[in-house]
Amino acid sequence: MRRFSAEYLEHTRRGMWDDGRDALADLRLPSRERVLDVGCGTGELTRVLAAEASGGESGSDASVVGVDADRDLLAVAREESDDRIGYLAGDATRLPVADGAVDLAVCQALLINLPDPTAAVRELGRVSSDLVAAVEPDNADVRVASTVVAEERLEREAREAYVDGVGTDVALGDRVREAFEAAGVTDLRTRRYVHEKRTEPPYDEPALRSAARKASGAGLADHRAELVAATSEAAYDDLRGRWREMGREVVDAIDAGEYERVEYVPFDVTVGRVRDASERR
Repeated sequence: MRRFSAEYLEHTRRGMWDDGRDALADLRLPSRERVLDVGCGTGELTRVLAAEASGGESGSDASVVGVDADRDLLAVAREESDDRIGYLAGDATRLPVADGAVDLAVCQALLINLPDPTAAVRELGRVSSDLVAAVEPDNADVRVASTVVAEERLEREAREAYVDGVGTDVALGDRVREAFEAAGVTDLRTRRYVHEKRTEPPYDEPALRSAARKASGAGLADHRAELVAATSEAAYDDLRGRWREMGREVVDAIDAGEYERVEYVPFDVTVGRVRDASERR
């Protein structure tokens, strides 16, 4: 499974559920009693699940637990969360949870990073007595609009090479339904949610850090292995040179208060029901 830094997760998931929580409606969070967030990372979705499930139909707050294999990310999650949420270290394909221990097992941007998504869905189905859900992006369908013209072109070029070279299906999107069906999950429903990441004046600290990383080429370097795999060392070096030049244009536009950017990232929220425990034996 691919690993990510806390900084990367903060950048990619910042503000994701500030709006658009209607896309989670099929998870029926107010009626949940025990929720497991698998591959929780720094806990962004875990905290949303806890907030939406609190004070549900059962008359008491739901028990919400996040699981991740990276203990460093879990440390960040614990710092950001309150006592309503617990965290466990564990692998998505070997969860440290008993059969049917929760009534909702969910993941966000997990299956796209696994070589065998169906195996993970089976494991989510093993630990859930009711619903399984996955919130997965379609990285091939991401769009960027920017006042720096070169940014749109270079983002598209880098994204296409990354999708080709990454080694897992990072453009899974609504095709996660295939993994659900193969794992025996039924009654499938899918809603699409487009996360809009906006950068505009006044610029916050994350926006300034992102611009600096563009100018240094650091953001592109995070995906060097995938880009080289899809192209070549020479092509990567050429792209990185043009990327850094674009980054300097972004920094100059920010200094002038003229930079605006919107990134549209489509996520498909797929929910299904596991078979009765008697049928799974």
